[in-house]
Amino acid sequence: MTASRKLLSILIPAYNEQEVLGALRTRLESTAAELPELDFEFVFIDDGSKDGTAETVRGFCDEDPRYVLVELSRNFGKEPALAAGFDAVRGDATVVIDADLQDPPELIPEMVRLWELGYDDVYARRTSRAGESWVKRATSRLYYRMLERVARVEIQKDVGDFRLLDRRCIDALREITESQRNTKGLFSWIGYRKVEIEYERDARAAGTTKWNYPRLLNLALEGLTSFTTAPLRIASLLGTVVSAAAFVYLAVIVGRTLFSDYHLAGYPSTMAVILFLGGTQLLALGVVGEYLARVFVEVKQRPVYLVRRVTGRSIEAAAMPHEHGRDQGADVVE
Repeated sequence: MTASRKLLSILIPAYNEQEVLGALRTRLESTAAELPELDFEFVFIDDGSKDGTAETVRGFCDEDPRYVLVELSRNFGKEPALAAGFDAVRGDATVVIDADLQDPPELIPEMVRLWELGYDDVYARRTSRAGESWVKRATSRLYYRMLERVARVEIQKDVGDFRLLDRRCIDALREITESQRNTKGLFSWIGYRKVEIEYERDARAAGTTKWNYPRLLNLALEGLTSFTTAPLRIASLLGTVVSAAAFVYLAVIVGRTLFSDYHLAGYPSTMAVILFLGGTQLLALGVVGEYLARVFVEVKQRPVYLVRRVTGRSIEAAAMPHEHGRDQGADVVE
């Protein structure tokens, strides 16, 4: 890379994606050929894959110096893998793209064009989502609508991780050291100048999705608890309403007993009130517990990820940074 040329990093988190890597490489290199004025690096983050993903990308590194492989010590999840990628990339701008080719690399030249016009965050909004069930599409739409209403920052709807980020955005994301991460929300939280492009999302080119409903539910909870205290306020409001209703009900019962011959059967009504109040209290405790659990995780200050090996750079360039509270440098560098 010369001093006058800009470097574009392509960041690809991967977990058990061996089947699609050949097609991904072909399309990435074809896209890079359309931008001869830029230098490229293709940074793969292997999130503890159990298939031949790491071995395949190591082969890419041997054949082409533009490829870099960062292997995490185990499967940490996509959010920590993205954090590792933000620490690893060196480009003036970075494109985040999934390995499954649902997000087309052919959009990268358009992203670069908008970046050169001065935009810091060029995000891609999905107009269709091929290969996904209507249940997943509907629940995803409902979740982002709800998050948009309660969050303190604007959350882009129907937008994933596929985007181009200027170096200043990457540096801002590296400053965020929290363990419980929701990167989609963090993209909005950091701000900067954003612009949208639209595309039709393809079905997976090969392999199977690594997301199931329990994982998606956990991701949704991370998003809600990371960017809003609305559940706590709702629990407080619910407690206030239930307490007021219970007080009114108590006043009615006492009044009828003192000033009329009305006698209320005790056991059914008592059980109904106890069960209702008990359920409300448990619901509120559950909401508080979700936030308390995240405080517990954060105060331990464990590193977000650990690196087992970095392949594809010199030792000086390959060592992962030891800053921002993360002492997770590479153990082995090839």
